[in-house]
Amino acid sequence: MTAPPATHDTPIATDAAVGPILYFDGNCAFCARSVRFLLARDHRRRTLRFAPRAGVAGRALEARHPGLAEVSSLLWVEQAGTQERVITHSTAALMAARYLGGVWGTLGTLGLLVPRPMRDAVYGVIARNRHRFAGRGEACVIFRPDEVARVLE
Repeated sequence: MTAPPATHDTPIATDAAVGPILYFDGNCAFCARSVRFLLARDHRRRTLRFAPRAGVAGRALEARHPGLAEVSSLLWVEQAGTQERVITHSTAALMAARYLGGVWGTLGTLGLLVPRPMRDAVYGVIARNRHRFAGRGEACVIFRPDEVARVLE
């Protein structure tokens, strides 16, 4: 089975002033740690929002983009006016790194220079083994009170 394209542009009603949204597996300790990693390093913009894929916002996204139901990946969603751009797999992870800026942004930009099939192959290995890599740990993200406004359910 081939993966759908990395981006999808679909008209939706959005607020162009809001930042990107990272949709993640809410039942995955590796994903929870990734979200905590991003929150701990987002010192500049603080506009990145988070949503579990199985939550209300995640199901609404999949309703707008039915092909995403078959995609096992982080989803990076950018909104500009009435356009929604969904980015998947390694590109989504690298966009999150770029968002952080600094050394992480540089690493994300450099990562995008690697051909996508190679990046996605590595991403696929990590994604398939993420539960094993995370070990035993908290699978859900506990957001602090100052972070709750950045979470979509």
